[in-house]
Amino acid sequence: MDVTILDKPFSLTPTQIAFYKEHAFIKLKKVLSPEIIHHYNDIISKKVSELNKEDTPLHQKDTYGKAFLQLFNLWTTNEEIQKFVFSSRLAQIATELMEVDGVRIYHDQALFKEAGGGITPWHADQYYWPLSSDKTITVWIPLQSTPLEMGPLEFSAGSQHIVSGRELAIGDESERKISENLKVTDFPHIIEAFDIGEISFHSGWVFHRAGANQTNQSRKVMTVIYMDKDIRIKKPENKGQDNDWKTWCPGVKIGGIANSPINPILFEK
Repeated sequence: MDVTILDKPFSLTPTQIAFYKEHAFIKLKKVLSPEIIHHYNDIISKKVSELNKEDTPLHQKDTYGKAFLQLFNLWTTNEEIQKFVFSSRLAQIATELMEVDGVRIYHDQALFKEAGGGITPWHADQYYWPLSSDKTITVWIPLQSTPLEMGPLEFSAGSQHIVSGRELAIGDESERKISENLKVTDFPHIIEAFDIGEISFHSGWVFHRAGANQTNQSRKVMTVIYMDKDIRIKKPENKGQDNDWKTWCPGVKIGGIANSPINPILFEK
């Protein structure tokens, strides 16, 4: 298997960059080969199983807990996973979509929605991030083909312009209030399956959710969050941002560039 594709450039078209600029998300087919996806599905799944300490039965969990099993910064635990997360191919796409000069990693997340797992409520990721601009982007990489009944990511295209709802943490309240707000807007609600090797990128402020996993298999996803290499830490506005500042940018002072040892530059022009 040829893993060098992880560091080979991907050709984005001007039309694709314009689509992202307007809608704050984009799905891209055949970015990674099925062989690469299968290979890293095995490696990441083993690491998640090794690190997972959650044993609460699904029916006893709250809405957030039913949404997914969540593990962070797997790149620090395994050299093969680090190669995947540090892919210059993925980081180059992130850089070009955001139209910046380069990107750092904020952190990675494995998001495994159990068989029978519940919805991921409407939310905007950047609620949790103490970052000084909207130049943030997440790549969402399904580790299998993901039909609608498995709960793929859904987007409210262009909703990065909506301010109402940004103050809500992910949960029952965000699902109810953001859903009500989006119903009276003209932003298209995009729900589509993901082929194997198809991935998406979305902005920190675009509203998104995922449906329940109605299959008997886990919906396995690996994500990497990128930020403009020159982004700065702002004063936290909520407990989530305060926790993220101390956890994902340790030692960086407010007003400083988010360049802690765990935020290396992954691509620059």
